[in-house]
This record gives sequence, C-alpha cells and structure tokens, in this order.
Amino acid sequence: MPKMKTNKGARKRFKMTASGKIKHKRANTRHILTSKATGQKRHLRGTTIVNVANAPQIKRMMPYG
Repeated sequence: MPKMKTNKGARKRFKMTASGKIKHKRANTRHILTSKATGQKRHLRGTTIVNVANAPQIKRMMPYG
C-alpha cells in the first residue's frame, strides 16, 4: 500500500506542537485593517490552537497525522 501524500495547502498553514496540538494563524489580518479596531488587531496577532472538532481532519492531511 503506498503512503498517503501530504496536503501541501495544510502543510503551509498548520504546525504541530510538542504535545500534539495544531497551531494556526488567525484570520482577518490581511487587508482592510484601517476599519478594524486596534484591540481587534492586537487580539488577532500570533497563533492559536485549532479547535478540537477540526483537529482530526487536519491531522489526516498532514504527514504526522
């Protein structure tokens, strides 16, 4: 049986933590930032953990899934 290929789009968007959770960058930070409040933009900085409900589908797309 051949190995499953990694989904290249998922590989670029998600990273695995040491404990096995999946990190991702938040949405809504690309453009039209002048109409967004400073607090909202600050909240969107950095990365966050993927929702538990979505984690199995993402793990299936990744090489370590």
